[in-house]
Amino acid sequence: MGQQETVATSLADTVREGIGAALAAVDADLARRYPGDPGTRQPVHTVYVPGDAFAADTIRSWGDQALAALDEHAPDAAALAAVLGIPDELAGPVYDRVRAKLEREPVEDLRIDFEDGYGIRPDAEEDAHAARAAALVAAAYRDGTAAPYMGIRMKCMEAAVRDRGIRTLDIFLTGLMEAGGLPDGLVLTLPKVTYAEQVTAMVRLLEAFEKARGLERGRIGFEIQVETTQSIMGPDGRATVARMIEAAKGRATSLHYGTYDYSASCGISAAHQSLDHPAADYAKTVMQVAAAGTGVRLSDGSTNILPVGTTDRVHEVWRLHHGLVRRSLARAYYQGWDMHPGHLPTRYAAVYAFYLEGLEQAAARLTAYVSKAGGDVADEPATAKALAGYLLRGLDCGAVDTGEVARLTGLTRADLDALAGRTVRSA
Repeated sequence: MGQQETVATSLADTVREGIGAALAAVDADLARRYPGDPGTRQPVHTVYVPGDAFAADTIRSWGDQALAALDEHAPDAAALAAVLGIPDELAGPVYDRVRAKLEREPVEDLRIDFEDGYGIRPDAEEDAHAARAAALVAAAYRDGTAAPYMGIRMKCMEAAVRDRGIRTLDIFLTGLMEAGGLPDGLVLTLPKVTYAEQVTAMVRLLEAFEKARGLERGRIGFEIQVETTQSIMGPDGRATVARMIEAAKGRATSLHYGTYDYSASCGISAAHQSLDHPAADYAKTVMQVAAAGTGVRLSDGSTNILPVGTTDRVHEVWRLHHGLVRRSLARAYYQGWDMHPGHLPTRYAAVYAFYLEGLEQAAARLTAYVSKAGGDVADEPATAKALAGYLLRGLDCGAVDTGEVARLTGLTRADLDALAGRTVRSA
């Protein structure tokens, strides 16, 4: 008793050792290429503001405009629920939490745009706006008015605008360094990427900046915006986006789908350019497969239909936007782009309803898994990981709170992080 029983085997230890040695390089490659979730909060959206329009009060102004839109077009929970089809039992909690979010943190991720939304300006003008953006971002992080994530979208690496994009990025990053250093929430977006070599050029640029300023190698990451057909499939028939992730050498933080540039590159007429077009679904599926397990996150694009005008018109656009956000969430695109303050109520309403309506079921399944109590669904570790990730995303955006999750599951935030495979967490 207490001693391991002897069992019969046929293979010598050298066989196992030989297989281990033969697969050592594969083991290392898997660990490098597929590290899993980075463990950080992912914003539910990115708000897009032209470089000349960004101001110290932009974030608060967007929140106030969104609240004013609610007051005018959906002044209570029943009104908003009727417009969007939110179930009666969720109407009050969703409405109250949306309003609280707009008052507390209306924007989760803000991108100051120096590309299409800004256009071509005289060099002196863009220089001034880039320096001003750096000063305003630095000040926002100092005084606590910043969004959790902020940064710029530079011009792309195509020959006609390459030098201007590099200069703008240099001015912006240098301004942040001069103002006290790079904020933890810094995000940079590289648009219109068509070749992996353009990603390599971005890596070289950031390496040079880090060296020039004495920063730790790899400190600065960036998003890759997928806006061209070439970024999905190259002339050799291979998925270019997968090569781009590899070319980023661990610096790629996310892939962002560009609705209108990509649609146009496919020859889709303007009236049919949308997040739910079959061509968009194909591109986003390729992105999803390429990014899976790499730690590179996904963001859907935007709708350019703005909720302005009469109440009937606003309600029509709100239904469209709400439906598109819900559709993205169901397809595991947990982030998207918002182009107007009037999009914020439906962004948060869709996101909050998504997490609230599935809260009890997800909590029950995760509790049963942890306690090995069984139940009517036989979940495996991968599904438990997804259930924990679902609850964590709901917590991160404010759809649910830790008290609700603890009451339903008995689990702490640290427990959920462990189940989801998150080893690092930041606000």
